[in-house]
Amino acid sequence: MRIRARGEDIRRFILAHVEKHPSDITKLTAEHFKITRQAVNKHLRRLIYEKCLTEAGATRQRTYKLAALVEWRKVYTITPELEEHILWDNDISPALKPLPENVMDIWHYGFTEMLNNAKDHSGGTEVLVKVSKTAVGTDMMIADNGIGIFKKIQEAFNLPDQRYAILELAKGKLTTDPSRHTGEGVFFSSRLFDRFAIGADQTYYGHQFGEDEDWVLSWSNTGTTVFMELSNHTARTDKKIFDEYASPDGDYGFNKTVVPVKLAQYGNDKLISRSQAKRVVARLELFKTILFDFAGVPTIGQAFADEIFRVFANEHPNLSILPVHANSEVLRMITRVKQEPTQTAQPMPATTTENES
Repeated sequence: MRIRARGEDIRRFILAHVEKHPSDITKLTAEHFKITRQAVNKHLRRLIYEKCLTEAGATRQRTYKLAALVEWRKVYTITPELEEHILWDNDISPALKPLPENVMDIWHYGFTEMLNNAKDHSGGTEVLVKVSKTAVGTDMMIADNGIGIFKKIQEAFNLPDQRYAILELAKGKLTTDPSRHTGEGVFFSSRLFDRFAIGADQTYYGHQFGEDEDWVLSWSNTGTTVFMELSNHTARTDKKIFDEYASPDGDYGFNKTVVPVKLAQYGNDKLISRSQAKRVVARLELFKTILFDFAGVPTIGQAFADEIFRVFANEHPNLSILPVHANSEVLRMITRVKQEPTQTAQPMPATTTENES
């Protein structure tokens, strides 16, 4: 039994690392488990036989990669009759199975939320759904041909730049159609999946589970494209993630958010002004607990810190406001403005005349 368990560990290691080590996975595995390359090759042959891996090249240049267990795609016409739950039952769920229940729950949430966004917000005529599954993980792409999501948010909220649209989207509770949407779909999808990204309007926004920073890159396609990746064997559950952003007072609504402060920076600008800070705190009164994530922010100005941690905090004393991932310089500035007394206007002392004295 110990030999069998060790063999499973070795094959699991190979599958977990082969994508980053396609040409030296044999050496890596042999060194990690302190076994011979011949022993590793037996496990590689078994994984190829089980159609978990594919190989290419001659002996010295041989490379390995994860085999695609599922490659599925379909284009749907966007109409009022397009129902995301029907697509899930008829097409998407069968393409993903078999997967553990908690993994299927996450995919159910992500797919239905993102498909619904494409249907209700894109203004497009078609949406492409693509699924790729290996023995290790599954990827999904949902792409429409409508107006890009960042441009739509920019126009709806009169924002000066699309980067601020990404900042608002990252906070959560943002929607251009509040009568039909809560604005939670993108926020929670970005936290549920191992990797979540949106490409639109020459901009690419992404979030990786367990990483402190969100990232913004260039993008060239039209419409909106959503990418989601998830391990087939994750122990994560949607309930655990939802509970993480609920209030500790027992209110299980979406009352806690994490604000990636770095997204308020544009180009080489430093975070120094009150106007920048006001964009960071916009709509945050909708939450009860706010974590300002300063990952990737080397320094902030006095006015920027004062607007958030003294002015905004004093205007909303019922909110819990905390900085996270801040370096010593940023924390020093925050501490400084918190210690500054709130100035109130004092009446001028009465003047006396010579006769009165």
